[in-house]
Amino acid sequence: MKIAILAPLVTAICEPQPGGSQAFVSDLARGLVGRGHEVHVYAASGSQIPGVTVIDTGVDAVALAGTLYRADAAGQSSAAASSSQAAEAAFGAAYAAIRQTRYDLIHNHAFDAPAVRLAAALTVPVVHTLHLPPDKAVAAALRQAARSERPPAVATVSAFQANAWRQTIAIDAILRPCVPTDRIPWSRRPGHGAVFAGRLSPEKGAAEAIDIACAAGITIDVYGDAYDAGYAREQVGARAGRPGVAIHQAVPRETLWEAMARAAIVLFPARWDEPFGMAAAEAHACGTPVVAFRRGALGEVIADGVTGFLLPPDDLHACADAVVKAAGISRAMCRRHAECHLDLRQSLDAHEKFYRKRVISHVRRARAAAGG
Repeated sequence: MKIAILAPLVTAICEPQPGGSQAFVSDLARGLVGRGHEVHVYAASGSQIPGVTVIDTGVDAVALAGTLYRADAAGQSSAAASSSQAAEAAFGAAYAAIRQTRYDLIHNHAFDAPAVRLAAALTVPVVHTLHLPPDKAVAAALRQAARSERPPAVATVSAFQANAWRQTIAIDAILRPCVPTDRIPWSRRPGHGAVFAGRLSPEKGAAEAIDIACAAGITIDVYGDAYDAGYAREQVGARAGRPGVAIHQAVPRETLWEAMARAAIVLFPARWDEPFGMAAAEAHACGTPVVAFRRGALGEVIADGVTGFLLPPDDLHACADAVVKAAGISRAMCRRHAECHLDLRQSLDAHEKFYRKRVISHVRRARAAAGG
């Protein structure tokens, strides 16, 4: 198949990846190319994916900074309106570029109302994957698109997220953003200290991860860039002076995987309903157990008591106790769990199957409309 992937335009797709959706767009495109498909990724300027044709949309991600998704600690969206003039212009330009080439299918990963609304004018099958929790503007755009002559398909990244979105729109598939375990190194030997990886914003729980590590008496390395400058300074930066706490900027995933493989535990105290939990999946691929709050889809990634522990939200003491117990978790079991349940090959299988279904359905509808 010849496939166009529209990446989130709010950031470039390059290492270090700024988020899970960006990382998965890169993995998905590389995986599909490896299976013989022709894939073009339409992305913001500065994007690079090894082995994949990346088409520069001419969009400067800085111009879309105001549309970055924000969530409070309870997981409620407070995003800037995606229908801003900058977003309209950016996605208008992206779709204009996509129309210059004939594709079998177009797959949008951008979480913006214009990305959904403007896709309705396309004449080939469209799939929208929702990487974030329900949002009013995006939901309204999807409902409008569903009433069009060529309604798109809509996918989420977990069963938990599908249930949340189904309160407002129809969901056609669950396409999980699994991880490339064959590229991720792992270690059977017990590691040392804790790792936290994620953007420095309240919902990801970097400050809580530091508190848990300190309460458990272990060191912690925090990897992430300041998505929320105030939070990064006042919550994470304020804890940087504690003994055993090291704060690092975001690093390329290969470097992060090595750090995870050396760690005894990866901490994932998310303070929102996590849509999937890619860092937890990567940790398991590294052979490293995960201690997390029981939020969102993390129960679909972490096997409680087998590859880590899921604790009541905001219970830091329970998490600190679990860090100690995690020494009894089999690192080989963590790796096996990732290979069997969280591997990119499964995701590629699901995407290919769904793509074929959408293309066949599109052809049949076209023939029926033509009286054939």
